[in-house]
Amino acid sequence: MQIRDVCELVKQAKPLIYNRDMAEQIKVKGPADYVTQVDTNVQKFLSEKLYELNPHIQFLGEEEGLHAMTADTFWILDPVDGTTNLIHDYQHSTISLGLYEKGEIIMGIIYDPFREEMFYAEKGKGSFRNGEPIHTALADKLEDTIVAVGTAPYQKQFAHENFERFERVFMKCQDIRRTGSAAMDLAYVACGRIGGFFESRLQPWDFAAGMLIVAEAGGKVTRFDGTAVKPTEPGSILASNGKVHEELEKLL
Repeated sequence: MQIRDVCELVKQAKPLIYNRDMAEQIKVKGPADYVTQVDTNVQKFLSEKLYELNPHIQFLGEEEGLHAMTADTFWILDPVDGTTNLIHDYQHSTISLGLYEKGEIIMGIIYDPFREEMFYAEKGKGSFRNGEPIHTALADKLEDTIVAVGTAPYQKQFAHENFERFERVFMKCQDIRRTGSAAMDLAYVACGRIGGFFESRLQPWDFAAGMLIVAEAGGKVTRFDGTAVKPTEPGSILASNGKVHEELEKLL
């Protein structure tokens, strides 16, 4: 199985993302947590296509929810990372697909259909954007870069704690950004557009692909306390170019 074949499958979902009628068919999963018919259809389309590509690999998708898998190899898909953005036609939504094998992510793909940007990586082979190698930002200090933040909108009871973190980072870096798609933010860390990204509570489908793409681009991904990230466990994510990681860690 070649990564280019998987990328082509992911690209085929673009018309589904662009379907505004489906984007307006919305169900509420929880506070500030929505699913549209786009999410459902993209997941169905890709799960079927990935099965055709390799029927031996199991599948974990966001719209199924997190559950124990019975195999040591499976896909981890977020069909629309940035569903709230999609609902409002705020065009910052991505498809995020990671391949998990025996405790680690070995393939990661993040596709932005609005800008036709395909970020991807295989373990040990580097990271790429539309076929060109990418690398993390050169900044040695926070004051030389910008940082993206995630607001953890599903747990607004932690807003005060989170916004205190944002302020601490804001005072040390050039500026902060908020796209509303963790996968996009991780891709932007990988290609050097931002020096770092953090969010206090993310699910595996939010970061599985991105954690590999960042690492293969020369960056670093940990929990807020610096511990290793297990790809199947939800929790905090801190990603950076590696050089500003310790500085961010202390602020968080």
